[in-house]
Amino acid sequence: MRVETREQDSVLILKIHGKMMGGPEATTFQETIKQHVAEGYRKFIFDLGEVDWMNSSGLGSLIGGLTTIKNAGGELKLAAVTEKIHSLFLITKLVTIFESYDTVDEALNSFPAGK
Repeated sequence: MRVETREQDSVLILKIHGKMMGGPEATTFQETIKQHVAEGYRKFIFDLGEVDWMNSSGLGSLIGGLTTIKNAGGELKLAAVTEKIHSLFLITKLVTIFESYDTVDEALNSFPAGK
């Protein structure tokens, strides 16, 4: 798993590439989120368009990220969720937990203006 980070309109966008599984990459992912929350970011988008596989540990990483962000008073939106990953969300009922958009731009536009 590789993560590219960029900021747009005070929103931190994390573009995730590859396989989302457990191990050292998952720990690094969680630490990255905590670091950005500590820096004051409260609006996040996880771009999952380049994620080609996710297991239960990957789902755990997403839930952990959501928890960290929400506990800091922030918001997390998902973008470009592939059909394969969306099916996983449906099976696990996580589709009801995450706010998801077809594109990063749609996710960006979903944040209230001025917040």
